[in-house]
Amino acid sequence: MSSGMNDYPTQIADLLESLANRVRSLTVDRAAGWARWTGVGIFAALLGLVLAIFLTIGLVRLLGGLVGMAWAYTILGGLFVVIGMFLWRLRIPRDAAQD
Repeated sequence: MSSGMNDYPTQIADLLESLANRVRSLTVDRAAGWARWTGVGIFAALLGLVLAIFLTIGLVRLLGGLVGMAWAYTILGGLFVVIGMFLWRLRIPRDAAQD
C-alpha cells in the first residue's frame, strides 16, 4: 500500500505538466504562429508595394521615352481611371445595387 501513496506526487506532477503543455499549445504557440504569419504578411505587402512603385516609375519612363511625358501621363492616368472604375463597380454586390 505504501508504494501507491508514494506514486501520487509523481501523478500530480505529470498531470500539472501535461496541463501546462496543453495550455501553452493553445495560447503561446498559436500566438507565436499568428505573429510569425503577420510579420511575413507585412513584409510581403511592403515588398509588393515597392515593386508596384518601381514598375509604375519604369512604365512612365518607358512611355515617356516613346511618346513623350505628357502622353505617358495621359495614358497611365486613363489606365488607372479605367481600373479604378472597374474596381469601384466590383465593390457592391449586384443584389444590393438593384435595391
